Amino acid sequence: MRLERLAIDKFKVFLTFDDMDERGITKEDLWQDVPKVHDLFRDMMLEADDELGFKVDGPIAVEVFAMPAQGMVFIVTKGTHSDDFDTDDYEDGFIEMQLTLDEIDEVFYEFASFEDVIGLVSRLYTIDISGGELYSYQGRFFIKFSEEELEDTNEEALIAILSEFGNPSTTSFYRLYEYGKVLIQKKAVQTLYKTFYKD
Repeated sequence: MRLERLAIDKFKVFLTFDDMDERGITKEDLWQDVPKVHDLFRDMMLEADDELGFKVDGPIAVEVFAMPAQGMVFIVTKGTHSDDFDTDDYEDGFIEMQLTLDEIDEVFYEFASFEDVIGLVSRLYTIDISGGELYSYQGRFFIKFSEEELEDTNEEALIAILSEFGNPSTTSFYRLYEYGKVLIQKKAVQTLYKTFYKD
């Protein structure tokens, strides 16, 4: 379980499918009111308090993103006393939660620096991956691979390499597309490899 603070009232949790297997939780379980899902959310809140100093003291919204071969990303946002939550039902010690679940078909990763992207490219090129789109937004870099580009690829090997250099992105691709900057629209891996490395 990896946690990252996104804002004063928001944090992100990344769980690999291995993490979920260890807990005996499937994607489908998240929709059900079962004890192991309660345990997962309780552990997430305790770890957020411990690691990030994030105290849950009211209703929360949880967005869950399921990503192919990568795992699940949870975005937890503290609720404000607005129409989004029925605060009359809130009691001490009880977390009121709104849960939404989204499937993401593309492999979409973000990187803290351009150096991370360049390091990644040399590894991907050696396993015959040459596609991808490269974007930048708010000082970070993003690579997206479509389903079609990865048809003949060992997706688990790809995810393992991507995870060495970056993290699954939870920035909406539409937000990135609208506000970010397209650096390389196609064959990003090949273009960068030929620019920074010699054949």
